[in-house]
Amino acid sequence: METKYFRGVMFCLIAATSWGGMFPVMTSALTKMDPFNFTAIRYGIAVIAFLVLLVAKEGFGALSLKGERVLLVWLFGTAGFAGFGFLVFLGQQLAGPTGALTASIMVATMPLLSLPVNWLLRDVRPPVLSWAFMLLSFSGVVLVITKGDFARVLAEPHSYGANILLILGSLGWVIYTIGASFFPKWSPYRYTAMTTLLGLTSILATTFVLIAVDYIQVPSVLAVVSVVPHLAYMSLIAAFVAVLSWNFGNKIITPMNGILFQNVVPLTGFTVSALTGTIPTKVQILGACITGVALILNNLYQRQRLQQTQGPIHNP
Repeated sequence: METKYFRGVMFCLIAATSWGGMFPVMTSALTKMDPFNFTAIRYGIAVIAFLVLLVAKEGFGALSLKGERVLLVWLFGTAGFAGFGFLVFLGQQLAGPTGALTASIMVATMPLLSLPVNWLLRDVRPPVLSWAFMLLSFSGVVLVITKGDFARVLAEPHSYGANILLILGSLGWVIYTIGASFFPKWSPYRYTAMTTLLGLTSILATTFVLIAVDYIQVPSVLAVVSVVPHLAYMSLIAAFVAVLSWNFGNKIITPMNGILFQNVVPLTGFTVSALTGTIPTKVQILGACITGVALILNNLYQRQRLQQTQGPIHNP
């Protein structure tokens, strides 16, 4: 049991660290292509990989949705891939040069957002200590990103509209993550592939409408070629590897535990900066330690609750 739980934690860490480079990559990509066309191409590539893997693992029968709650699959896929992909990266684009910083902070609100969403969707009232650990982990992330200079961050000319979009996009991913619990008999391969496939219908429909009303333009061949490196990372690493790892991890440790690892996303950027020669401040080190402690304490607390309800956890 402990080995399996550790494997779930590692899956979530792989996903979170893969997403850590997402916002810096998109900072460059958004100067060359709008977030709608980029998201459509990105998931168009990723869904092929997901479907091929699903068929290889479970056969063509896994593609059938007969007798399944198709509308729910579409809803969660739309919330996770269209909602997050469109709203977060549009918000990052609207926020300007500091968009990556703002997006990272907003992604760190996911653990907080997960508490009311899980309460609403699953009727699971979160324990008081879970709220405390979520707030503690978020405070550590804020310290890392802001270096303790909250006034400077608040003084940045961020658009309120951009911040609202970022929060709504983060909410979409929380809904997607918790949505996996509605399909307990599905493997992570199937949940990932089928939600991506149906979510892609919403992505394409929205993109076509925006092109039709002349809000965005069909990207030129030159524009597509210019973002090939960005698409490679966003499709194969931040989508294929990360989303699949995320769903595997949450299948094992449950979404309420897994969602806390979203705080690792902005911390990954901080770590990369430190490795490339940017020396972290004492406040940033403190923030990283606070988030790490929150992750550990929440893990120990959840395991204690599990032991109380299911008995002692033994090694397999």
